[in-house]
Amino acid sequence: MPSLITCRDIWKIYRVGEVQVEALRGVDLTVERGEFVAVTGSSGSGKSTLMHILGCLDQPTKGGYELDGAEIAGMRPDRLAEIRNRQIGFVFQNFNLIPRTSSLENAQLPLFYRGLPLKEQRLQAADALRRVGLIGREHHFPTQLSGGQQQRVAIARALVTSPTLLLADEPTGNLDTQSSEEIMEILRELNREGMTVIVVTHEPDIAAHASRQIVVTDGRVVRDRTTSPRTQGESQTQGQGMGH
Repeated sequence: MPSLITCRDIWKIYRVGEVQVEALRGVDLTVERGEFVAVTGSSGSGKSTLMHILGCLDQPTKGGYELDGAEIAGMRPDRLAEIRNRQIGFVFQNFNLIPRTSSLENAQLPLFYRGLPLKEQRLQAADALRRVGLIGREHHFPTQLSGGQQQRVAIARALVTSPTLLLADEPTGNLDTQSSEEIMEILRELNREGMTVIVVTHEPDIAAHASRQIVVTDGRVVRDRTTSPRTQGESQTQGQGMGH
């Protein structure tokens, strides 16, 4: 069985007026099924550009990208949209929920685009909300939820289609420490259930939840190492000099 993700010499070059900006410069990367990977780097390092390519939201300028055995580079926009809907779940920093829509309706949105019967949409969305600990909040609107609860709805929306890959871009960027820990524990649990998870973050505490950390600097992968994931509650002891 092929690797879930294979990037071969990926470049992404933008033109800003007369200037050519190399956001990614020759990235080689392989991710196996069932991994939990954190991609880290400072602002402008290229980590978000890499995520957009992995998520089929953008195309590399040159290089090859295979997702689940299919060559993505050069694929038609309609086919990319189909892959995003069927194989990839997205979680973003700003939640991206529809304000006047309930938690249940937000979570079922990807199934609506698949054309599933409404009853089936609601059943699957309710199950996804249960998996992220939001039983009893199905009919709440985003303004009636805390930031952490809104991100849980966003995760439910991402996993409602049973994606092959879950991509989270700064998923804790707008959350307090406790909510951040709870969100990362949900992602850890999904990974334990077999889902491949990639988190983009600039926060070391968040990256520490992953079992593999990839550091991107100036558009290149400069470090790629396997780590022992931090368990919930370890951040306090590490802060007191009692960590690993």
